Amino acid sequence: MARRSLADWLRWQEGLHPADIELGLARVSEVARRLGLPRPRGGILTVAGTNGKGSTLRFAEAALAAAGWHCGAYSSPHLLRYNERIRIGGRPAGDAALLAAFAAVDDARGELPLTYFEFGTLAAAWLFAEQDLDGWLLEVGLGGRLDAVNVFDPDVSLITTVALDHERWLGTNREQVAAEKAGIMRAGRPAFYGSADPPAAILAAASARGARLELAGRDFGWQAVGDRWAWWYRDQRIDGLPRPWPGDAAQFDDLALALAGCSALLSRELPRASAEAAARAGSPAGRFQRVAREGREWIVDVAHNPQAMALLARRLADLPPAPRTIAVAALLEDKDIDACLAPLLGQVDAWIACELTGTRARPASELQARLSQAGATSVSIAGSPRQGCERAAAQADAGSRIVVCGSFLLAGPALEWLGLYS
Repeated sequence: MARRSLADWLRWQEGLHPADIELGLARVSEVARRLGLPRPRGGILTVAGTNGKGSTLRFAEAALAAAGWHCGAYSSPHLLRYNERIRIGGRPAGDAALLAAFAAVDDARGELPLTYFEFGTLAAAWLFAEQDLDGWLLEVGLGGRLDAVNVFDPDVSLITTVALDHERWLGTNREQVAAEKAGIMRAGRPAFYGSADPPAAILAAASARGARLELAGRDFGWQAVGDRWAWWYRDQRIDGLPRPWPGDAAQFDDLALALAGCSALLSRELPRASAEAAARAGSPAGRFQRVAREGREWIVDVAHNPQAMALLARRLADLPPAPRTIAVAALLEDKDIDACLAPLLGQVDAWIACELTGTRARPASELQARLSQAGATSVSIAGSPRQGCERAAAQADAGSRIVVCGSFLLAGPALEWLGLYS
């Protein structure tokens, strides 16, 4: 079948490999070799971690642009349009560019099957190689050691946080997960860990691999001072930076990590303009994103694992109380429902469980049953994210708070329904 449009290509890629996820580097390495992809002249920065990867990548992208670097950035998943995943100079790739990249990867792969994510990773690298770029910024899709992104040797590696998620592939305890994420470290190159209490596996992997480990709180960090904040990395300190929203510890951890990594990639002190640009860039869409509509407060958050849901709960608790809170929620089938929902149970008055599409979607009826078992007294089902938003708006009185959370597949359509996605 001729693949004439982006939608045609994406549908075809979804059926190219029998598994949605198959970790391993052999096939991707071979196709990358056939493509003959040159490295960028400035280097590659790779970001792994359970949560905060997308925000950290965005902060790094803004910081390097302010330093005069022309970069390509690759992140996943997307909220609504595939083009979001691949950006050059801060702009999403156009359909024509993606079609050319997909055709190049397809020609190079020959008989080798690729997963949807592997195909996209190679397409991003091909597009970046076609440009005159200073650097590549790559977000790991799942884990690190066997993720397709790890085919491209990073000059600087960043690990944001380590917590349980994707246990089917990464392991059932924090140390196992950390060992997988530590697989992006390289000998003799800086590797940054961005939050407190690094797992022993991170320390052991850095030592075994000969990476130059830099730890949050020891080698780099931040300090909030009123409505401003300061960042430091070894002997450099920048004070009086603008405070972003929501301006809490989790966001400052990501900012400090991104800035330290950029300084290492630049091999010099970070310009103040870079730190300011990162702070002003703010987190990507769908990260505790607040908007008022018809007297109601909406918060859209892509939180989809226990650590992220706990952070969402803390952020909600820090807000002025609302007379009523409605949650519009959905989870994929590999998520721990009970651990994900527990942090929010005491803050939500009514739940709307949404049906999602896709092979990994969890039926809304299962979410409804588990919520009811956990003690939620008002739980209904909506047939789609759009219907979930419509029902929440209809149920909410003036002053109510509506929280949309649990999956990118829910957050994207919700942002579109709210008119926040263009």
